[in-house]
Amino acid sequence: MKKIEPSELVINSDGSIFHLHIKPEQLADNVLLVGDPDRVTLLRQLLTRVEHESRNREFVSVTGFFNTHKITILSTGIGTDNIDIVLNELDALANINFEERVPKKNHRSLRILRLGTSGAIQPGIEPGTLVFSRYSAGIDGLLNWYAGRDNVADLAMEKAFVQHMNWPAVWAAPYFVRNSESLEKNFSDAVFGITLSAPGFYGPQGRVIRLPLAVPDYLAKLASFRYNDLKIVNFEMEGSAIAGLSRLLGHEGATVCLIIAQRDSKNMHVDYKDLMLEKAAEAMERMLTV
Repeated sequence: MKKIEPSELVINSDGSIFHLHIKPEQLADNVLLVGDPDRVTLLRQLLTRVEHESRNREFVSVTGFFNTHKITILSTGIGTDNIDIVLNELDALANINFEERVPKKNHRSLRILRLGTSGAIQPGIEPGTLVFSRYSAGIDGLLNWYAGRDNVADLAMEKAFVQHMNWPAVWAAPYFVRNSESLEKNFSDAVFGITLSAPGFYGPQGRVIRLPLAVPDYLAKLASFRYNDLKIVNFEMEGSAIAGLSRLLGHEGATVCLIIAQRDSKNMHVDYKDLMLEKAAEAMERMLTV
């Protein structure tokens, strides 16, 4: 079996993975991803015992126990480019022998749940609502760099979306990926739909400050898209890469979002720290239910 070269899999001198600064034995099978590094500090108080903590750039992690279950809470920063780092390094920690630099014989599947904040684009989904992404739609282009993307994407949904939107050729080709069905079962009372992962916070999410949009009716066209019984319900910036890379790498990956903005009614819930702590405890309890 061919060894993975040091330039391809970068391992720090202390035996930890390059960006995350986590060693293989410090990673739990259950991983809760959050964007904001400070949110890891907030959620740390929910753990009954802590075994490991690390910090490097925007990647802050703590591994410990939530009740009787071991869990790693990890911040990702913003964007699918960061998720490319996080998912590949989590998989390496789980499935690469660091000493021999070869894949392990037995595959280890992680349960990866992103808990994020989001803006709803459908009317009636008000701030404070929890949305589970049945499908994640990526307009960032990340998954298109990997062989096998067509094997994990819903090609018919992609085609319908491109036709509905009259998708500009200069934009990255969109991809639609099903989130983990096993994790979805634990969130049966959430709002379900398609979550769009955008490559930016302003223009790619239809916000106009000084720069006009290339497609002026972009937001309205997104809101009117329907595929079977699904519609695009919210925006965020990471879930598509989590769903896509998790599928390709053999992990259970999903995104659940706390709605803090309502784009249709223009409402915004800015002070959501206490509510996020409550929803995080709820999400951790649910994801750890097998």
